[in-house]
Amino acid sequence: MIDFYTAGTGNGRRPALMLEECGLAYTAHKIDLMKGEGKSPEYQKINPVGAIPAIVDRDGPGGRTVTLAQSGAILLYLAEKTGKFWPADPAERAVHLQWLLYALTDVAPTSSAVFYASRLDDKSAQGLFEGRLLAMFGHVDRRLGESEYLAGGYGLADMALYPVYDGRRALIEAKGGLPNVARWAAAVGGRPAVQKGMAVA
Repeated sequence: MIDFYTAGTGNGRRPALMLEECGLAYTAHKIDLMKGEGKSPEYQKINPVGAIPAIVDRDGPGGRTVTLAQSGAILLYLAEKTGKFWPADPAERAVHLQWLLYALTDVAPTSSAVFYASRLDDKSAQGLFEGRLLAMFGHVDRRLGESEYLAGGYGLADMALYPVYDGRRALIEAKGGLPNVARWAAAVGGRPAVQKGMAVA
């Protein structure tokens, strides 16, 4: 059994998609960051940073308990644990890793910048980051014109990017002109495991 600590953000939802796709047994614990639950002594034993997501897998390798934070690290751990959504071929795996990291280190932080600029009511910064985010999804659209999913077959990169897309759906759809992103989003969002995972937090 895996204890999964989450909240209703892109970071919090990514592992939920993978847990559902892999059919792993887990218990979700919602952490209210606005109420300071991430800073509680109990949660800080799990993740000293106080952020979500985190997991505690009591059935880890060799029967060990594995405690892990960071959505990307959790995705990779679950892929290795189950042997799912992570190619054995090194060249294919490298392509999956490339797009996974693009989602995590380029697109997701820019989406977060849009959020924080809007919270600060900084229209100039918000417009700048919205433009950058849309340009990134333009790059994604071109990729999806060549490939059904980001790395060929459905995988971790798609699970990493979809919650970002969903959180900025209105902005992306208002721009228009991204037909491949629209097709991809419908395909990913139509997966039963994704629908269940998105509803967890």
